[in-house]
Amino acid sequence: MADKTAQYGWDASTGISLYDKIRQDMKTSMINKDTQVRDTMRLIMGAFPEITVPITLESGKKSTRAKTPEEITDEDIQNIIRKFVKSEKTVLEIKKETSSNYLTLLESYLPKMATTQEIEAWIKSNVDFSAIKSPMQAMGTVMKHFGKLADGNQVKAILQGMTVKK
Repeated sequence: MADKTAQYGWDASTGISLYDKIRQDMKTSMINKDTQVRDTMRLIMGAFPEITVPITLESGKKSTRAKTPEEITDEDIQNIIRKFVKSEKTVLEIKKETSSNYLTLLESYLPKMATTQEIEAWIKSNVDFSAIKSPMQAMGTVMKHFGKLADGNQVKAILQGMTVKK
């Protein structure tokens, strides 16, 4: 299974939108009769109607409508995939497992997360601890820089580790 899923996944540097890549991988998985990948792509594509844009009706009432394929951004799709990843991690936690093929496949469509070393290096070079009372006050600054590429719990653990070192 691991070698089969190697052909799937997405990277922003490929020059293809995430929307198009998911549609392309859906076709490939159907041709290859790879049901797990096919079902995962269907799950992601099935959530596309949840991607909405606010509108105001003629009556003045606020509403929403589903985005057209041209309006869907990579970030919209990544948010959907992140919801599925979070859900799968919860299921795995209950099962007392650490990973699954489904989780690995989903994560292959997301940008690579920042490593602990990358976060620590950025904190050491960009955060002035003498100006703040507690290293935890730097949490907002660090999360603003890394955004969704860093897990909040991971950043918190790193900052708490720096508190111990002082």
